[in-house]
Amino acid sequence: MHKIDSTEKLKNPRFIKPIMINYSHFGVEKKWEAVLSHDSVAVLIYHTQRNAFVLVKQLRATVLNKNKDNGMMYELCAGIVDKEASNAQIAKEEILEECGYDVPVENLEKISSFYTSVGISGTHQTLYYAECDDSMKVSEGGGLHDEDIEVIYVPVEESREFMFDESYQKTTGVMMSFYWFFDTKQHLI
Repeated sequence: MHKIDSTEKLKNPRFIKPIMINYSHFGVEKKWEAVLSHDSVAVLIYHTQRNAFVLVKQLRATVLNKNKDNGMMYELCAGIVDKEASNAQIAKEEILEECGYDVPVENLEKISSFYTSVGISGTHQTLYYAECDDSMKVSEGGGLHDEDIEVIYVPVEESREFMFDESYQKTTGVMMSFYWFFDTKQHLI
C-alpha cells in the first residue's frame, strides 16, 4: 500500500517554482502565494473497436497526502509542455508513452484549451481527442522511469455511471471530456 512518509520544503524544485505575486486590485496592494509550473496537454482517447475510453490510472502523491487511504487517480492521458514541440506533438508522444498507441499527430482533434489550478498556478491546458484501435497498439504503455501508469478501458455504456461514482477518484478533465464526447460524437456509439 502507499503512504506518505514525510513532507519537506523544496530548496531546488525541478518542475515548479513557488513565488509571491505582489499586485494591485482597485488601488489596494495585495499578495498571493502561487506556484509557477509547466502548461500541459491532455487527450480523451476513444478506442473504436472496444467502444471504450482509454484512461490512465496512476498514483498521485498530492491526492495520497489528502486521502491517506488512496492516492490512485483515473485521468486522461496527459503530460507537461516542457520542450520545443507543438502541443499536438507532445500529446501524440504522451499517448505512445502512457497508453502504448501510435496515433498520427494529424488525427488529433483539438477540443479546447483552458486554465487549470487557477488558485495556485493558473496553468494552461490544451485538450485533444483521438481515436485508436488495436492496429495502433505498439507497446503496453505505462509511462517512463518513475511513472507507474496502468491503462484502463472504460466502456462508453458504463462511462456515465463512472463519471459520478465517487469511488473512482478522477479529474474534472475526465468528466468534461466525457460530456464533450456525448455532445459531439454521439454518432460513434
